[in-house]
Order: sequence, then structure tokens, then C-alpha cells
Amino acid sequence: MSEAAPAALPDAVRLAGIHHAYGKTRAVDGVDLTIAEGSAVALVGPDGVGKSTLLGLIAGAKRIQTGRVEVLGADFAARKAREEAQPRIAFMPQGLGRNLYPNLSVAENIAFFARLFGEDAAAKGARVAPLLAATGLDPFADRLMRKLSGGMKQKLGLCCALVHDPDLLLLDEPTTGVDPLSRRQFWDFVDTIRADRPHLTLLVATADMEEAARFGRVVLMDNGRILADGSPAEHLARTGQPTLERAFIALLPDGQRGDGDAALPVAAIPADAPVAIESRGLTRRFGDFVAVDDVSFTIRRGEIFGFLGSNGCGKSTTMKMLTGLLPASSGEALLFGVPVDPKDIETRRRVGYMSQAFSLYGELTVRQNLELHARLFALPEDAAKKRIADLVATFDLTDHLDDLSDGLPLGVRQRLSLAVAVLHEPEVLILDEPTSGVDPVARDGFWDHLQRLSRDEGVTIFVSTHFMGEAERCDRISFMHAGRVIATGTPQALKDAQHAASLEEAFVAYMEMGGRAAGTEARLPPPQPRPAGKPAAFSPRRLAAYAWRETLELKRDPVRLAFALLGTAFLMIIFGYGITLDVDKLRFAVLDRDQTPESRAYIDGFAHSTYFRIQPPLASPDDLDQRLKSNAIAFAIELPPNFGADLRSGRQTEVLVTIDGAMPFRAETIKGYVEAVHTMFLADAAQMAGRSFSAFAGLEMRYRYNQSFRSLDAMVPANIALMLIFIPAILTALGVVTEKELGSITNLYVTPVTKLEFLLGKQAPYVGVALFNFVVMVLMALFLFGVPLKGSFLGLALGAFAYVLATTAIGLVSSTLTNTQVAALFGTAIGTMMPATQFSGMLQPVASLEGGGWVLGTFFPTTYFMRVSVGAFTKGLSFAELLPFIMATAAFWPALLAIAFLILRKQET
Repeated sequence: MSEAAPAALPDAVRLAGIHHAYGKTRAVDGVDLTIAEGSAVALVGPDGVGKSTLLGLIAGAKRIQTGRVEVLGADFAARKAREEAQPRIAFMPQGLGRNLYPNLSVAENIAFFARLFGEDAAAKGARVAPLLAATGLDPFADRLMRKLSGGMKQKLGLCCALVHDPDLLLLDEPTTGVDPLSRRQFWDFVDTIRADRPHLTLLVATADMEEAARFGRVVLMDNGRILADGSPAEHLARTGQPTLERAFIALLPDGQRGDGDAALPVAAIPADAPVAIESRGLTRRFGDFVAVDDVSFTIRRGEIFGFLGSNGCGKSTTMKMLTGLLPASSGEALLFGVPVDPKDIETRRRVGYMSQAFSLYGELTVRQNLELHARLFALPEDAAKKRIADLVATFDLTDHLDDLSDGLPLGVRQRLSLAVAVLHEPEVLILDEPTSGVDPVARDGFWDHLQRLSRDEGVTIFVSTHFMGEAERCDRISFMHAGRVIATGTPQALKDAQHAASLEEAFVAYMEMGGRAAGTEARLPPPQPRPAGKPAAFSPRRLAAYAWRETLELKRDPVRLAFALLGTAFLMIIFGYGITLDVDKLRFAVLDRDQTPESRAYIDGFAHSTYFRIQPPLASPDDLDQRLKSNAIAFAIELPPNFGADLRSGRQTEVLVTIDGAMPFRAETIKGYVEAVHTMFLADAAQMAGRSFSAFAGLEMRYRYNQSFRSLDAMVPANIALMLIFIPAILTALGVVTEKELGSITNLYVTPVTKLEFLLGKQAPYVGVALFNFVVMVLMALFLFGVPLKGSFLGLALGAFAYVLATTAIGLVSSTLTNTQVAALFGTAIGTMMPATQFSGMLQPVASLEGGGWVLGTFFPTTYFMRVSVGAFTKGLSFAELLPFIMATAAFWPALLAIAFLILRKQET
């Protein structure tokens, strides 16, 4: 990449007067930059100096605040021009696989990106195989992305970026976590692509100075501004330094240069130092796959032991077994001569561990994470404050103390993780690629700190790394490949054994000895002509890509899939039998003070009804009170003395009925039942006595619908409406917000996919799931609950389709509004179930509601589908009679989709 770009070529990127801030923090401060077409440029600088922000602006992922951005001849302030240029741009954001999908395989991720850019099946097939071969991923094509090592994720990210043959390639720290041989192959492959496509412009942000030295032009940045711009040779000549890394440090302001000294020689570890870490034949299998194969080594107290190897070779797995986070399939791991026991808290207190991926609490600030871990390790309050203050200064975290950890730049997050790992001053530090993405100054400072811990405090350090400069500072190192250790020794001894001039050359030689191919001759097919003009305003292929991806994610999440397919049926049973308005089998008891044939006949009138269940007689008023308190009876009847005599003589008599009024609706129903039986008894008694029993006017009641007055016939159709809003809305609510949490929302920002395609693609699978559940619930209503479908099934089905479009759109609105899955779940659950049960007409007519309740009921889709469902099942309404409610239900979908569309942003601010 050292060749200069031809001067005659036009500018691919032109930035003028760029200012960009996040709140009060100014990320970019007055940057002017021009990059010629076909050139390769590296942006280099510490974390948080604006490199990622500049790449986001150039990719169109971020909205321009101040200044002018022109990319590939398009003014990115104009939406149409930006959307026309974006298909020619590929953007790989910072972070290990941050824009990829964990539950998709390697091949599926690449296929997804190809569809987003409109590649047809033939073009996609012609490009996927060479990309996989060139990056060494072809043996892992069917492996899920979440099971890849960090370096393999980066390679997959490059494949996804290159699948549509871009004219501008933007890579934000693309080789973070990639081993030296893979890194060399990565850049060789990029060089091959650029040789075949001389007009391809490459802009890379990197913290690796050796990597930056490959480029013909290096732009050094600090504090949001350009520090220096020129070729590596020009930077070296300007500063008089031997390496680009030292030149960069020399160009920094005085307060940011560190001590400015190279690593100083340190005393060797005594050969008789006690062993701190030992591995004996350590092996770990995952099914038939052997991740770690018979690994043995010893590390002495105070030693810095480096672990280097190809991506996915088993380094992280070995480290997890040494900490007790992962059990070994065979072999033994010992710490301080004691076998590793995950339950041995005291031994674990002596160990500090930092995982490869960021594993702290993103919702907590930097300060809160440090304070939390101080408490977890039971540090005394005063000691914890002093220790945290020292670490904040050591790792330069002062400016970020009150920032949420999840929003920190990659390098700052790594520094925070390092600080937490050493917080409790452990005797052993196990660090899995601790400086990936960390800038050179911070990396030097960190290693100085490690050497002080090692020599001054006797801390044993077991560290994996892909930086050869870091490996040179280790006492001994091991090279690992395919689960086996292939060489161990001092850095100099390993170089001498391979007659290598550098440790990187020695590493490559050992990897080849271990059976790893040095490179590949795979090349991409010639670029295909790109359609001119703006991408199609609506593409079924791009919509289908998101629908396909969402479906695969759902299929591969067993818990979510079970909830989607079985949750509705389960809740239908619970609600169908649990929510009922029927009041029957009421238990009652009688205190009969008369004991005459008339009193017994009165009691029989209740006892022979199917609505009542008589209990043993009451012995006294106290017994009556006790049984009501204990819920043994729902009501009690007290017949007075002379009840029969008064009836025979025609004198007025009174019967006392005491009802449990704890539930007013039930009590009112009981009262009505008792009055009916009482009236019937009086009528029968008058007839037997030869007297007439009449009222001024007769009342005859008939039920037009549900003549049997069965609660199930009303509640089951209503429950169908409840289930079709609750679960589909909850499932859809996770769609957009999950992309935000993973970082893959960037794909919406930088690809040709439109907001409408994105939303419909997210919605489609859950509409299908909801319709499946609708069919299941209809069958349950018919055959399990015995509720007949008296009206139009076509009307019911069409209404259900309109309804689930609306309910899943509610989930989309919730998902676009929120930033976490927890908030989306709770918001959707409350926002659907409360209105659906209280204001939709299920318990009382919407017309009887007032104020806000009436507004909610009138403008909520469940209100109208409830009429469709109950109308089709219970009232026997025809299609024509259901159609007005179907049309009202259908009107909610475009309205809710429009709200989600307006909330969703196509660019970050």
C-alpha cells in the first residue's frame, strides 16, 4: 500500500470545516481532509480523538453537524445524493463483529449483506467462496458467528464489507484481535483487491503503528484535530525517530507523551522461583471438536508469560480452564500448586482475569463499575477509594468517570477492563488480549505497569497478545496452533531457532510448521457493472433479507421460539378457564330456626338448583360469621321462627340472606340469583294456597346471543384478541432494539436498505407467527373449549390478519422508541395489556367510558377486533356485517407503521 495515488484522479473524499460533538464533548474540531480516488490512507491516533466519528460521517452513518462532506462526488448533506452514493461504500465499524449477527453462520452473514446491496444469487455465489478462501474462513462457513474467535469475527466483517464490490472501503480498526499471520494475509488480500481495482479507495483507522506503516499516507490525529499528514518516511524525517510509533509519540503535546523511553531491560526470573501456574495435559472438547489438545506448561512466580497463536487456536479456552470458568475434559490445571476449583473462593481472590470481549456492566458508569468490583472483592472502603483513584490515574480514566461504560470508545473500555482486573491486587493476572484497540501510548504505559507488577510485587502474568512488540517484553512465550502448543521459549530463543530477523517472522514460520497455510491465491471475480442512479426506492429483496435474518434468529433461539409458538396456547388455556364471568356452584348454608315443611321446601329451592351447593347447616350466628370469614360459603340464609306459620296465614315474613361482598360483581350476581329463587318459591306457595301472585307488569327476558349464557362463549373469543396483541407485540418489540444493543443498527445507516424495508422485514416473521397462533387458538376454541363458530370464518381470518399487522406495528413503535430490550419488553407489555383488558369493551362497553378511558378505547385496535372475534363466534355475524370492524382494525397498521417510520433514524446524530 505504499504506492502514491495518481495525481490526475479525482477526490474520493473531501472534508471541509468538520466539527462534531457529543453533548459537551467535542469529538472532531475543524478537520479538513482530501483523499484522492485510488489512494490508501491510515488515520492514527489515541482513543477518542475522532477517527471513528470521521469514518461514520464519510460512510453516511452520522448526521453532519457542521462542515461539508463530499464522498464519491456526492454532497452528503443532501439525502438523495447520499443514498445514491452509499451502495458504492463499504463500512466495517469498530468492535469485534459489531455489525454482524451472532446467530447467523459465517456464510449466512455474508449472504445477508449481499442481499442488502441487491446482489443476485449468481453474483453472490461467485464472490462468497473466494472471500472465504482468501480470509481462511472456508472451513468455518457453517459455524455461527458467536462461536468464532475475535480475529475470525474481524475477517468475517471484511468479507461482509467486500461482498458488493465497493469503490470506497472504510475500515475502523479492522485487525484488532487478529493474529500476525492472519493480519499479514488480511492486508495481502486487500492489496490484491486494490491491484485488481486501482480505483478502490481505502481509508483505515488503526492503533497499530506497524500496520499504519504499510500505507502511503498516514494522518495522525489528536484531540479531534489533525496532528500531522504525510507519508511514514516524512513523519520519521520530521521527528528524527526510528519508528512510526515513536514518531507519533514525539508529535504529541508534552503532557501526553508518557515517559518517552523505550522498554528498559529487566532482571530475569530466577530458575528456582516457585511455580504459580501449571498445566498438565490440559484438553477441552466441544462435542467432536478438540479446542485444546494436551497442553502442558509451567509459569513461575513473577514471570510474564506470553501466549500467541492463530485465531481460534484455543488460547481463550485454555485461559478459561486455568481460571475455573470452563471445566477441562481431561488433564489438570493448577494455581499455586492447588488444582483449580471454581468453588474455591479464596484461590479465585488471588487471580485477576480479563476476558477478550468487554464483560463489564454497560449500564453502569466507569466509576460505578470500579466501585462495584471493589465491593465484590470486599476491599475496605478507604483502601478501595485510594486504589480506585490510583487506577483512574494510571489508566487515564479521569475524563470518563461518569460516562456509561457501554458508550466508551473501544480503547477506553479496554483500559477500564484492565483496571478492574488489577483492582484487588491479585497475585496472578490472566489477560486475554488486553490491549486490543488500545493506542500506542496507553499500551506502552500498560506494559510498563505490568513489568512493575511482575518485578516489584511478584505478580505472575499470563497474557495472550497479537502484538509482537508486546511479546518481545515477555520473559517467555508459547506459540499455539490448532489446540496444541508448538513451541515455548524466550523471544530471542524462538527467533534464533528459526533464523528469523523478527519475532513476527518466527511466528509465521512456526505456524507453517504447525500445518497452517501461509496464504491463498484466491481472487475475486471481475467487478460487475453497477446500475447507474439511485437504488430502488423499495426493494423486495432487501426487505426479504431482513425477514430471512429475523426468522433465522428466531429459529435458533429456543426460548424465544418456544414462547412464540407455545406461549399463546398456554396462556389461552390459563385465560380461557381462569377468566370467566360465570357465577355458579355457589356454596351456601342455612340457619333454620323454623324446622317446618315450608322452611325445608324453601331450602330445597336452592339446593336443587345447579347454581348452588348446599353445605352443612349453620349452628349459630357465630358459626355463620366464621364460615364467611374462611370462604367456606358465599352466602348464608337465616330462616326466622314461625316462617311456615306466617306463610300459611298470609302474614308478612322476612328471610335474612348474608352475602360475602368482598367482590362486588360476584355479590351482585348472587343477589340476583337469590331473589329469583325467592320469587319462584313465593309464586309456588301462593298457587298452592289458592291465592294469586302477580305484579303490575310482567317481565319476560330473552337472550339474542349466547342463549345458554355461558361465560366461555364470550371469554374465549375475547381471549383470542388479548393473545394476538400481547405475544406478537412483545416479540416484535425486540426486533429494532436488539440491533441497537448489538451495534448492527449500523447496517441500516450505511446500506441502501430503506427504513420502510427495514421495518417491514422486521415485522414480517412475527406476523407469520401470530397467524399461526391464530389458527391454533381457533382450533382450541372449537375443540377444547367447545365454542362454536357461528359466523364468517373468512371475516374472522381477514380481521385477524389486519389485527396482527397492527399489533406487531405496536411492537415496532416500542422498539424504535427504546434503547434497551428490558425497556422495550416492559413498555410493550404495559402498553398493550392494560388498554386491551380495561378499555377495549371486554369488561364494559367503550361507549360507557369517559375521558381518557374513552379515548384509549376508541383509538386502540383491540376494541375493533374484539367485535370481529366475538361477532364471528358468538353473534354469528356474516362477512358483510364484520367488514366495518375489519376496516377499522386495518386502519391502525399504516398509522402505527408511519409512527415507527418517523421515530426511526437513518443516521446517528
